[in-house]
Amino acid sequence: MFKKVLIANRGEIALRILRTAKELGVKVVVAHSDVDAKSLPVLLADEALCIGPASSAQSYLNIPNLLSAAVVSGADAIHPGYGFLAENAQFAEMCRDYGIIFIGPTPDNMRALGDKANARKVAREAGVPIVPGTDALVDVDEAKQAAAEIGYPVILKASAGGGGRGMRVVHNDADLERNVLQAKEEAKAAFGNPEVYLEKYIEEPKHIEVQVLGDGERVIHLWERDCSIQRRHQKLLEEAPSTLPKAVRTAITESAVRLASHVGYKSAGTLEYLVDREGNFYFIEMNTRIQVEHPVTEMITGLDLVAEQFRIAAGEKLAYPQDQIPCRGHAIEVRINAEDPSKDFRPSIGKIETLHFPGGPGVRVDSHLYTGYSIPPNYDSLVAKVIVHASDRDKAIHRMQRALFETALEGPGLKTTIPFHRKVLENAFFRRGAVYTNFIARRMSE
Repeated sequence: MFKKVLIANRGEIALRILRTAKELGVKVVVAHSDVDAKSLPVLLADEALCIGPASSAQSYLNIPNLLSAAVVSGADAIHPGYGFLAENAQFAEMCRDYGIIFIGPTPDNMRALGDKANARKVAREAGVPIVPGTDALVDVDEAKQAAAEIGYPVILKASAGGGGRGMRVVHNDADLERNVLQAKEEAKAAFGNPEVYLEKYIEEPKHIEVQVLGDGERVIHLWERDCSIQRRHQKLLEEAPSTLPKAVRTAITESAVRLASHVGYKSAGTLEYLVDREGNFYFIEMNTRIQVEHPVTEMITGLDLVAEQFRIAAGEKLAYPQDQIPCRGHAIEVRINAEDPSKDFRPSIGKIETLHFPGGPGVRVDSHLYTGYSIPPNYDSLVAKVIVHASDRDKAIHRMQRALFETALEGPGLKTTIPFHRKVLENAFFRRGAVYTNFIARRMSE
């Protein structure tokens, strides 16, 4: 196992990685921007190094500064968390050049599956169904021709995208040209890569993802999650397992193992699918990193996914055969964002004056917050995740309601998504599992 790891991230995921590293006996260096100097991961780290100002481009995306921090601190490994440089193959290669282990997939894995347009090609090779669509588009004319063949509505996606950025749903030719140009600009600004591709837009699907682990020789799945409750393609609530029929669940998880095995996948990763009303499923992309919603999988399997990432990166082989991966009970996670749901989820910042997180059986909270902490305006609005586990879905819903009732996160002008989640949990359609990606627009429009 490593002696010292540098965490190239911030917030709750930096704290999550720090906790596992300490349990494994690994010393922790946290690289941080100047505005994160008083964040909880920095305060709990064995060492902390400032790598730049608040701007992500000058800090968490600054490869020379991160590598310098790793070299100066004597770290023998880097964990990138999610977002920022987590799926950057060049960064992973540069770590290798400096003799530093990148705790994540190989650069080849990232190039094969991290780029969404290329992942479609790999899925076809592996015999995994994909949504009808294109490879990376050359120009607007090619987009128009493809849309005519596929049929409207279509969706534009950034090849290197994530978090809903660079995505546009288009219903006719008149809007296509404008949206292609806007999607390219947004993709270039967010990911440094302007490539976009086009897919058939499937209306009212479920968004299902499969968690996998690979050691470069063997791949196993850790069951699936339902991530259908989204706003502008960003997930707000996730649960595991899904409510899909057993035959569909089996087919999806088997296809995920087949696809990841096709490229000799190494580390943790997530394959995402759309499932229509008839149970047909289509692979859409793979996230070659740990996911925000990984705790629900940990709750039903009992595994520490970050610890598994550490072990695989250290050269260990998977310790579990597929038939020994349990799927116990049901888990739900809600993302608490510093946003005002009553004002179209407008970002909200401020100093935390009152903070109380829930406890009790089957309740877990992942958060970097503490009383007196000021939420900076420079980064993602995610401030906490509340996760519950129970013997079945109905009990998990009741447990989450109780957990949110106990939660207090307050400060001058500070708003969070807690009231929104309470409404979701009370919704009759959600209660019976009738949840699709248009759930918020159709069932919670008020």
